[in-house]
Amino acid sequence: MGVVVVIAAYLQDCEVRGMSPRSLPGYKSALKDFSSYLNYIKTDIIDVDKNVLKSYLEHSRRRGLSQRSIELTFSVLSSYYEYLVYEGLVSSNPVPAIRKRYLRRYKDNGDPHERQLISVEDATRMIKGEPDIRNKAILILLFKTGMRRNELITLDVSDVDLIENRIRLKPTGKRTNRTLFMDDEAAYILRRWLRVREGVNRKKETALFISSWGNRISRNDVSQAVTNAAERVGLHNPQSERMEDRFSPHCCRHWFTTHLRRAGMRREFIQELRGDSRREAIDIYDHIDLKELKEAYMAAIPQLGI
Repeated sequence: MGVVVVIAAYLQDCEVRGMSPRSLPGYKSALKDFSSYLNYIKTDIIDVDKNVLKSYLEHSRRRGLSQRSIELTFSVLSSYYEYLVYEGLVSSNPVPAIRKRYLRRYKDNGDPHERQLISVEDATRMIKGEPDIRNKAILILLFKTGMRRNELITLDVSDVDLIENRIRLKPTGKRTNRTLFMDDEAAYILRRWLRVREGVNRKKETALFISSWGNRISRNDVSQAVTNAAERVGLHNPQSERMEDRFSPHCCRHWFTTHLRRAGMRREFIQELRGDSRREAIDIYDHIDLKELKEAYMAAIPQLGI
């Protein structure tokens, strides 16, 4: 099968998976450029390994491409090789290892134990790549609300308001604010799960998320849902001892906080949504209006194109 045919088949697969049509020209351009490079060095696509990818990375930098452009190109290549693995054309995806070693951005303090922060695009890949609707709903709530794992586990169906797109958490010693919001993307996935849940909830469990046995999900259920989804798209290495190579449920909270900050949300609003402990008896957070908080949240929460 020729390279042009394979790329066309991959782009068609992207459409079937619901990728935005606006993204496809950029994907096609990146793959065309990579194919031209392989042709130049006389290497077949199935023979690409870490050395070929390193040389292509160096080639891209010599051409003066920006770091952002290179990162996007290697993201496309990773998705492309996932497709080739799925079709049985190659045995493994060689791209994630190169991305982690040469394209990972670390915080300025150089902390070797920094928790992994993924892009909005990678969060989208995790959720879209998850075939189980319950796990998909777990992922999108963790990303979109920043709630803790235990807070998600203790949720009941009655805690969710799909008219106002609000969630009311159970009281805990760690949390101050108990009201969280979700956008239409999260509400859409949650509605899909609730329809499925209605048909499988034979024990009449009140929990929002139930296990295959019909009971409230456990901490391990949540961890597996998150790590399996991350590993599926090359974002989690269970063999590594480094935090930056692993993706845990808390990384979703880290993602939530960081991307709200990058979107310009006020610091006190972010802290209110996170439910951080208040340091003073009378605090500025007491005066935050929920309507204003919801409006700020809706304006800042990243859209995943789900």
